[in-house]
Amino acid sequence: MDLHLKNVFDRFQEQFGSGPGLGPGSGTCLMKVEGISPNFIKSVFKASAALYRTDPWKRLCPGHLFGIRVGKDTDWSGKKQPFPCVQFIGGDGGDIGFNMFRSQNDAKRMTGSRETIQVPNVELLRVTYERESLMFPSNRKMIKSLSLEASVIDRFPVIDVARCTSSGTLRFRHPTPEELRFVYAFMKAIALVHPLLQEDKEGGPKWSRLMYFEPFIETVDVQWPQEMAKGYDLVAVTISHPPGQAYEEKTSSTASSTPTKYAELSREEAFVDIRVYSNGNLRQCAACEKEIHGEQALSCVRCQAVLYCSSVCQKQHLKETHKSMCGLYKAMMEREEELAMNIFMFPCAADQPCKWLESLGIHQKGMWRRKCSCYSHCPFGLLPVKGGLWDSWGGLNDEEFPRDSSFHHHVRDGMSSPILLSGWSEYYNLRSLPLSSPVADILSHPLTVYYILTTLNISSKNLLMKGKEVVVHYLGPEGELDWMPAFAEVGHLLNGLGNVQIIMVGSEVPTNLSGTTSGIGSRVRVNLVRGVYEEEASYLPSPHVIVALNCGLSCYSTWGGALNSIKSMGVPAFFTDQSEISCANAKQVLRSAGLHITHPVMPNPFRSPVKHHEPSSNLPSYSNGFVLGVNT
Repeated sequence: MDLHLKNVFDRFQEQFGSGPGLGPGSGTCLMKVEGISPNFIKSVFKASAALYRTDPWKRLCPGHLFGIRVGKDTDWSGKKQPFPCVQFIGGDGGDIGFNMFRSQNDAKRMTGSRETIQVPNVELLRVTYERESLMFPSNRKMIKSLSLEASVIDRFPVIDVARCTSSGTLRFRHPTPEELRFVYAFMKAIALVHPLLQEDKEGGPKWSRLMYFEPFIETVDVQWPQEMAKGYDLVAVTISHPPGQAYEEKTSSTASSTPTKYAELSREEAFVDIRVYSNGNLRQCAACEKEIHGEQALSCVRCQAVLYCSSVCQKQHLKETHKSMCGLYKAMMEREEELAMNIFMFPCAADQPCKWLESLGIHQKGMWRRKCSCYSHCPFGLLPVKGGLWDSWGGLNDEEFPRDSSFHHHVRDGMSSPILLSGWSEYYNLRSLPLSSPVADILSHPLTVYYILTTLNISSKNLLMKGKEVVVHYLGPEGELDWMPAFAEVGHLLNGLGNVQIIMVGSEVPTNLSGTTSGIGSRVRVNLVRGVYEEEASYLPSPHVIVALNCGLSCYSTWGGALNSIKSMGVPAFFTDQSEISCANAKQVLRSAGLHITHPVMPNPFRSPVKHHEPSSNLPSYSNGFVLGVNT
């Protein structure tokens, strides 16, 4: 009898639902959707099966909302993302599947503690995995006639769009072909990225059964099947938790989606000569590395990022390397305007550093001597020091550089605590600096370290808030060895609470300075150690955080030992690099070394505002431009 009742209850639950969800299937059938082919349906079912096998319901519940962005807004009807917010249902009972909402607000309104709330006039797209025996005859016939792939044993996806009327009844319709393309891209992307979510054990109340995750943003390339492609093969899909977007969209006149690295070039557009007239300095051919004048260089017509000395080199490079990267470069070039810091009133382009410094009156002066090659003959850390802070900042006017003083009047709840900053505008206002001051170019290093300690890494932030010391291993210092006056600002921003010990380790530390300790103010001290990190790490105080700025990680051969040491220590580590492509390459190196990405590649709010270009590229490059974080 008990077994009979259990079977009856199980069948009732399967047919009518229990817990989050809107109940049984509505009878929609993809075969009835106009404009889609059998291959289109097969691709959707394959993507659905691939997602099901990754078992996202093992960790994800309706309370976990995800932001989804597929390509550009202009790719979709109404010039906006169809369903930019998603939740998974069934992990804690009820219908197994996921719901896609028109907005995050709609998702919150429909998400109850135990049930899906039916909110009048709110539309959602749902994908539920139903048993074949309980499906409508039209769907069973479709599955059999097209030999569609099962998600598991006898479960198949049912896709419909539901709306609750003002009278409380549910109405359903078939999804459109465009909506199905959006669902396909989401399923392919989320199957790749949801395993990367890192649990935040301190993110919620201890009594809560809900698993909390660290904030997460990741962008992956999804390849369209031939039957879904609209002139381009891939699309960039961004998944975020909590819902949010990685990038602002830039208006484009092209009809294609955000280009990605395997986008094809037509023969006609690949070899048109585009001359670069932006400046007259020496550049470099990406194929043969020959030096060429800027006005004589050719660039790829599609991405306009890579430079060549001739059409012969351009064709050779396209065939060997560039074809697979062109779309990615184009996407990065389109974000150039977004990355530019237009708040500043000094020239922010410095492909010719000496001329840039001369225009500001600081060439070959103070700490700025490390911003061009004129003092390259002098070892790092050994620049002659003339006088005080005014000389260190190259003779800038008194109001144009930060004074060596604390923030006495900056208190919160009647108590002093580390000052949390979100970007340059806030810092310049705090220090009453004019936006014509170029000090951000040097302060990028110390303020990036401070941003990592107080914003990106929660454990170091908590230590500082409790008035304790944080130990930082700082890998590969070079010019920073002559910028100690700038690092004093870290101590001032601590605002009377906590201490930071920075241990700089690298082969560029002068022998006569190795082993020395400098007290930079009362709350920051810097130790210098000459040597290779993996050989010195065991002799150093254990770090709370490891940082490497402008690290050039893509050259794995020189970083292998250091990354193995970081992995064995199990300490959070953060890396910056100058361009988006180099940081993306660094991410692959870190994963190859067995390190888990906890903070995906993102623009650093304290990057230098001064733009450079690599000799063979028009891609924008900024000191400390992008940051990513890892842990074991």
